Amino acid sequence: MSSLRIRIATYNIHKCRGLDRRTSPERIIAVVRQLDSDVVALQEVLAVENGRPEYDQVGRIADELKEYRLCFGENRKLHGGGYGNLTLSRLPVKLCQNYDVTWHNRERRGCLRTDVPLSEAAVLHLFNVHLGTGFVERRHQARRLLSNEVLNRSELISPRIVVGDFNEWTRGLASRLMGSAFAAVEPRAYLRYARTYPGVLPFLHLDHFYFDRQLRLRSFRLHRSRKALVASDHLPLVAEFEVAV
Repeated sequence: MSSLRIRIATYNIHKCRGLDRRTSPERIIAVVRQLDSDVVALQEVLAVENGRPEYDQVGRIADELKEYRLCFGENRKLHGGGYGNLTLSRLPVKLCQNYDVTWHNRERRGCLRTDVPLSEAAVLHLFNVHLGTGFVERRHQARRLLSNEVLNRSELISPRIVVGDFNEWTRGLASRLMGSAFAAVEPRAYLRYARTYPGVLPFLHLDHFYFDRQLRLRSFRLHRSRKALVASDHLPLVAEFEVAV
């Protein structure tokens, strides 16, 4: 059996609004190019076609990053258009499906699944997540994620990677549940500073990587370019995995 390496990035782009309070899709696009990743999971993305030009972020990304296929999961309406998670893939996309993980009357949240074929027989299931800010809310969302309706669906027999903004900076129930079902990237093992939020002076670790143990983590880094430090209030995380195909 052979293997290949695939580079995955996760990045909360904060509606393309930087720490300088300027909304710039072009700046985010430039950071994504710097990441040079096969699959990029973005959170907090606007898809407003008939409003202010800087709010048509999915359209701008599609126009500028033509090497990527786009998979958008709308979670709610904002500024007259869609708002949610966006996954970019240099590889073909076999399936794109958004799961609702909203709890009660809190802000609508989603988990975007993108199936990426790696060979005729091998598929990677990438889940792009943005959980809520409430402690109790995240407990329910974690249980929903790990249910038979999302991450434990019967057809998911290939490796899974779950990435995104979990809004959990302590080892709460969501982290414990995800850590019991998946291997977790521990930033302290790879980085001098394990925190990713806010970008310039980060003091919280909100963005996470979870993956099936059959995958082998080869590298992990926090992307701290000058442009990334101001483009959003989060910094991108990049991991490279070895996958059997």
